[in-house]
Amino acid sequence: MDTVVSPAELPTAEVRDLPKDGLVLLDVREDDEWAAGHAPGAVHIPMGELPARVGELAELPDQPIHVICRSGGRSARATAWLNQSGWDAVNVAGGMGAWQREGRPMVGEHPGIEPEVI
Repeated sequence: MDTVVSPAELPTAEVRDLPKDGLVLLDVREDDEWAAGHAPGAVHIPMGELPARVGELAELPDQPIHVICRSGGRSARATAWLNQSGWDAVNVAGGMGAWQREGRPMVGEHPGIEPEVI
């Protein structure tokens, strides 16, 4: 059976050009998750800080903001909030877990340690 995905949601496999060409990937995971491994070029604003830091998004290119977390739950909530607040946001279904399983590029903040999703 095919998975039905809402219009404000894309599977990680369809987010092939991120992050490059001015497209925005917003990671809403916590600091320790980000430090362990994230997509290169992603922007990090933890979900709990998003309302206070939403103004930072105005500095980003004027395109849809692709929101990602570990598995898609937090990013779905962040996407809904952003869209209700007037932003053009899309949830990346499957999150960083799917990103890593698909062999997508990752970087971490700990030199000498292989990036991972925690």
